[in-house]
Amino acid sequence: MSNFFQNKKIFITGVDGFVGSNLAKHLIGLGSKIFGLAKNNKKESLLYYENLDSKIKIYYGNVTNRLLLKKILTRNKIEIVFHLAAQVEVGIANKNPLNTWETNIRGTYVLLESIRKYSKFIKSIIVASSDKAYGSYPKKMLPYKESYDLRPIFPYDTSKACADMICRSYSGEIFNLPIVVTRFANIYGPGQLNFSALIPDLLNSIIKNKVFKLRGDGTDLRDFVYIKDIIKAYLVLSKSLYRNKLLSGEIFNAGTNKPIKIIDVIKLFYKHFQKHEDFEKIKNLIKNKTKSTGEIPFQSMDYKKLYKFFKWKPKYNLSNTIEETYKWYYNFFKRKI
Repeated sequence: MSNFFQNKKIFITGVDGFVGSNLAKHLIGLGSKIFGLAKNNKKESLLYYENLDSKIKIYYGNVTNRLLLKKILTRNKIEIVFHLAAQVEVGIANKNPLNTWETNIRGTYVLLESIRKYSKFIKSIIVASSDKAYGSYPKKMLPYKESYDLRPIFPYDTSKACADMICRSYSGEIFNLPIVVTRFANIYGPGQLNFSALIPDLLNSIIKNKVFKLRGDGTDLRDFVYIKDIIKAYLVLSKSLYRNKLLSGEIFNAGTNKPIKIIDVIKLFYKHFQKHEDFEKIKNLIKNKTKSTGEIPFQSMDYKKLYKFFKWKPKYNLSNTIEETYKWYYNFFKRKI
């Protein structure tokens, strides 16, 4: 794997995001030449906290900026693209769908059209979708399989499903771009600084001894997959597509296929840090709460296809990653003081 990525020219949209910065970190270690797109130079990112920004070329601007994309693609002779830029917060999408659709839908077709028109060197395009693109299915039909129809209703979910369809068109017989779409479960781990997400919010409360406030009633089922497993999946997919264009148009799920109730995730963390009384307070606070609105109640991912093609399966789980994740956030908050 390391020999393949040595000196490869790789473009990552959303390079300052949670997954983008972790991916850049790993590829730097493999000797790749990284070119990243970030919306602005806001320093709240693993990219800056671990001083990775000095080791890559960062362009600042919007993923919908065609002239900027043209410059990046043509000047640098990009070979591999990871399209990770997105507005990922469900709550923001519900309040302001237009901005979410502009970034997630328009951003996708502007990028792919720019690649089609201006790039002759790209052999692998990995587009990050989401488990939420599937929409809501009955619990008995879980885990999601790649063959399932897309049934989104809520704004964020719809934005991801639309982007998926755009990718299908660009990878089809008319344009024939080398695209693989990924639909991953809830990714967590070091560097996730979106504190509306469950695990960063949990650790923020635990480390700062604050009262954790759960939005819903804790009964929603979710599938959590660790960032290191996801980076491994991205590497194997990008490498395989680069070498075999027949993979173009494929969709791959990744998760653990071990869904867990939100309240049980909270219990796992508070029990690990021996904060039993705090957990009991949280349970009392949610007794009369109702389910979250604008969110899918049950989600988990089938990864059999990814295993069948590439022998990928998750190595990590919530229990064996708590300490590593906690230490990263502890040091992060310590530096912020």
